[in-house]
Amino acid sequence: MAKIALKVDVDTLRGTKEGVPNLARTLERFGLKATFLFSLGPDHTGWALKRVFRPGFLKKVSRTSVVEHYGVKTLLYGVLLPGPDIGKQAATEMRAIDAAGHETGIHTWDHVAWQDAVRNRDAQWTKAQMQKSWDRFVEIFGHPPVTYGAAGWQMNEAAFEQLDQWGIKYSSDGRAEPNLMPYRFELPSGKAKHVQYPTTLPTFDELIGIDDADEFGAVKKLLEITQSNPNDQVFTLHAELEGQKLLPAFEQLLAGWLNQGHDLVTMGELHQSWAATKQLDKIAVQPVSWGEIPNRSGELILQTV
Repeated sequence: MAKIALKVDVDTLRGTKEGVPNLARTLERFGLKATFLFSLGPDHTGWALKRVFRPGFLKKVSRTSVVEHYGVKTLLYGVLLPGPDIGKQAATEMRAIDAAGHETGIHTWDHVAWQDAVRNRDAQWTKAQMQKSWDRFVEIFGHPPVTYGAAGWQMNEAAFEQLDQWGIKYSSDGRAEPNLMPYRFELPSGKAKHVQYPTTLPTFDELIGIDDADEFGAVKKLLEITQSNPNDQVFTLHAELEGQKLLPAFEQLLAGWLNQGHDLVTMGELHQSWAATKQLDKIAVQPVSWGEIPNRSGELILQTV
């Protein structure tokens, strides 16, 4: 059966200190490894409250119990409480993931600042933010990251060019249909060197509350998508969700995928499998494109080929 890459986005201090160790213990019980992408700078989750004016945002948060998942304290960071430095306060938890043999990479420096601004920011701002995350990653782990995954699936052309300048070989920065087809971007500097493996499966927070589904209803929907599906997939989970309240549902999902016969892998293992078959020599090249997906507010990087 197909490979399903497990990509863990870690957005907050609480997610890093609580959700990440929870996920690590669960993955160890199943004998699995995943790719953990860390937010490395300040936690300004409270800044996201201004998204209340974005179409569809209130509907989304009402379905997924944001306060319950993130906690009141986290939602006040950057508003009534100073934003804590995740990389300084949770370096121990990050290193433990690396030591356990999981793949580690960069998610962002400041999650909310990046997600809400990068699309319209210039190259100078973009590369300054990215360099902060690179420097902090090396400071924490003692080695450079091998991969990257954009916060909120938000990037710009300068950000993609920076990945190439860093020597990143594969990244997961956008979304696509449940039929993984890796591709490269056409950038002002030419064809990107790195390969994009977009998230192909819907996330838990996009499924919960749809047709009255709870988290276990979301598991059922995901298993329906992957049942007898011959295509590789990328699944994005969040330390703040599947690493905490949704952990029992995530465990059920892992068991379901294994029972279906899927090979659950890291992003690096997924990339190696495509590289080994020489298929990457023939993949499509597309311009940076934006679009909407069901049950998520706002536009994001979207594969169109």
